[in-house]
Amino acid sequence: MKKTIVLSSAILLTAFANTQAADAIMTAEPESLEYVRVCDAYGNGYFYIPGTETCLSIGGYIRFEGRFGRNRAGTSDWSFWNRGQMTLSTKNDTEFGTLAGVITLRGNIERSDSSSTFLQEAYIDIANLRAGMQYSWWDNDRSMSGETDVVSSNQTVHNSIRYMFADTKTFSAGVAVDELEERYRTKPGEGPNNVGIGGQIFGASGAISGYLLGSYDTDTEEGAVRAIGYLDIGSTQLGVYGIWASGANYYFEEAEWSLGAQYVIKVNDKLSLTPGVQYLSNIDLDANGDFTGGDTWRAGLTVDYKIITNLATKISVQYIDPDNAQEQVQGFVRLQRNF
Repeated sequence: MKKTIVLSSAILLTAFANTQAADAIMTAEPESLEYVRVCDAYGNGYFYIPGTETCLSIGGYIRFEGRFGRNRAGTSDWSFWNRGQMTLSTKNDTEFGTLAGVITLRGNIERSDSSSTFLQEAYIDIANLRAGMQYSWWDNDRSMSGETDVVSSNQTVHNSIRYMFADTKTFSAGVAVDELEERYRTKPGEGPNNVGIGGQIFGASGAISGYLLGSYDTDTEEGAVRAIGYLDIGSTQLGVYGIWASGANYYFEEAEWSLGAQYVIKVNDKLSLTPGVQYLSNIDLDANGDFTGGDTWRAGLTVDYKIITNLATKISVQYIDPDNAQEQVQGFVRLQRNF
């Protein structure tokens, strides 16, 4: 009897095991997850794109402004204005040095029927050569930091090719060829797709820094030169500049010549004040694009305040007094969130 029970049990266990084996489902091994790695080779904010050795940073800002001035929006003397901007920057090492690429997307809106979204920057940078849509030297981080100055004309972002012979914190020198894309007000019949050539030299030593910039508009056969110098005095900085144009051209057609200054006062880590003044001489143009007379005085104050980390406000009030036109006060109040 016992043998019968043992034998029967063995048969049942064998049958059950065979049934389970027949119904078993084979599952694939899960793939290992590659976590995002921080890339500290190019400064803060970069991380490796998973599966590559390319470093990526994502940044930008959201800006809200209340702008005021005579007839700012139609017959109204004020309006609200918004901007959203995002920049993607990629870098990786190669046998020729760092290969960089930058894409900046920007959207502006002042009224619901006047919004615009566009590609602000898109360029490749390697071995001191940069090609693509980029800011010209007429609008870069070495220009004046206040809001009083008018130190360039027309669009300052171009499809360009730029080569830097040297580029360090204390010295840089380079040349650029720009496609001048938009129409401008100089001579009758002037249009887009012209060529501009420019060069810049920058130097810094101790508390003193400055640069010399020159550009030539091949279509109007006129050029402009701009010099800016800075002097650091403790927690303050004095900036002076001068501009001269041989005739109205794409790079500068606001006046034949101009002089200006600003003084940055850093009250503390959060607050800075920047008063500024500028004089522009021979602001009127004739039909040939030649300067004929008139002048303008500009004076103003810009206040910057860091509310908290990544949130700041800027207030700008400017007084403008041109010849043969009514004087006015204009400016804005800005709130900006950086990321």
